Amino acid sequence: MKLLHVDASSKGERSNSRALGRYFIERLQGQGVDLEIDYLDLAVDTPPHVSEAFAIATYTAPDARTPQMRQTLAASDALCQRVMDADACLFAMPMYNWSMPSTFKAFIDSITRTELTYLNTPDGIVGQLTRQKVLFLTSRGADLRPGNPMAWMDALTPALKAAFAFIGVQNPLFVDAQPLQFANPEAREEALERARTELQVVARQWAGA
Repeated sequence: MKLLHVDASSKGERSNSRALGRYFIERLQGQGVDLEIDYLDLAVDTPPHVSEAFAIATYTAPDARTPQMRQTLAASDALCQRVMDADACLFAMPMYNWSMPSTFKAFIDSITRTELTYLNTPDGIVGQLTRQKVLFLTSRGADLRPGNPMAWMDALTPALKAAFAFIGVQNPLFVDAQPLQFANPEAREEALERARTELQVVARQWAGA
């Protein structure tokens, strides 16, 4: 299995999402999955934010692009290819102020490309990432699970579902470690253990697929 593993936390070794991502990979390998890992650390290699030149180039027909346009799109082209080549994707990130880190938004902007990850057809948009397994592994400071008072503040889950459905991912999995930052030590450890248990289940599912 070729796994694209993307980390987005800016906390380095203090990151819960990074630690849980490593835990998941260990569980996959423990299930006997032969992994080829393509790793991307968005805190180190952040895709460029959308510029005017990028917007113009991406909506110019490929055969009409100038050499400068092709250069502008080169990094995005390569990133799209990495996503499309993967058999599975692990996207690990913290929630920052109710949604995704800006680095991951830049990643989404870079891989949402007409005629690459989605096609414009007479019947509408057709996403091309239909074969990849996708797991979103998130860490959240507060408890935003359904039924909790702050659940309505979760803008991360619907944003990720919408962005990736557009490019073809219909049934992503979510494992959310919460509450962490704003919880007492006991609740924090319970949240981490709950996430690890869920990751074990996903590892078994992926190993048996």
